Amino acid sequence: MSDQIARLAGVIAALALSAVPVSADGFVTPFLGYNFGGDSVNCASLTTCQEKHLNFGTSFGTAGRVAGMEEDFSFAKNFYDTSTDNSVLTIMTNVRLSLPIGPIQPYLVGGIGLIRPHASNNPFQVFTSKSAFGTDLGGGLTIMLGPGVGVRGDIRRFNATGLTLVVFSGAKADFWRASAGLTFRY
Repeated sequence: MSDQIARLAGVIAALALSAVPVSADGFVTPFLGYNFGGDSVNCASLTTCQEKHLNFGTSFGTAGRVAGMEEDFSFAKNFYDTSTDNSVLTIMTNVRLSLPIGPIQPYLVGGIGLIRPHASNNPFQVFTSKSAFGTDLGGGLTIMLGPGVGVRGDIRRFNATGLTLVVFSGAKADFWRASAGLTFRY
């Protein structure tokens, strides 16, 4: 009996000593930015934007050594112009691929979600007849200033595909978003 206990203890010790530490970090990034190109009437391109209309949002998720997941929420008031009540709400689920090189961490993101053009002033009225199925693709750079805080710059292209499904109306939208924010890791 004591021989079996010694073997069991040896196996448990070997497993404990061979365990690899988990390298996934959670993060939250509140950001500010603006939309340009495509359907964004105010800004034809990133460098020739005369009248920037602010968007804001939050990204959160996990960033492992190479791959992770991210949820991205953003809202832009006066997306098309300032003469009418209009805006765009995006809610995206993304796969995130990163290359952690010390404190400098470039990344790529891409995913699917909801794009709601011509929204009312209430960004919480999500599932109405004007919601569209969309995709996003982009990338950016996070520079960690310490173990838990960094700054992030990001650029993404959003595209509402025009696909009509259960809650999606088939509305179309196509634009870019440039943003910057603080990243908090935990």
